Amino acid sequence: QVQLVESGGGLVQPGGSLRLSCAVSGSAFSIGTMAWYRQAPGKQRESVATIISGSMGIYADSVKGRFTISRNNALNTVYLQMNSLKPEDTAVYYCKANSYVSGAWRTYWGQGTQVTVSS
Repeated sequence: QVQLVESGGGLVQPGGSLRLSCAVSGSAFSIGTMAWYRQAPGKQRESVATIISGSMGIYADSVKGRFTISRNNALNTVYLQMNSLKPEDTAVYYCKANSYVSGAWRTYWGQGTQVTVSS
């Protein structure tokens, strides 16, 4: 059973920073693409940042230059460093990972962590 556990969310003032973490545990044989999504109230879930196996991330236009995704393959953990936060970044942030389990690539989601940007 593969589990993703997120941490690091909270309340921050505009212009502040937060670092989210997502640890993958369980019987995953291999972890491929990892990503962060977010969902604001009344809106659809959207992709924020994606990282495949290396260090280069792919970002939504709304977060380019402010957010950085990274991963530690030895720890099966992905991070999202969020700087210069804006009120419109307020959302529940979800971690997603593709893992090779039982002979197939499967997609797993974390439970979400709330990020609130407000003064």
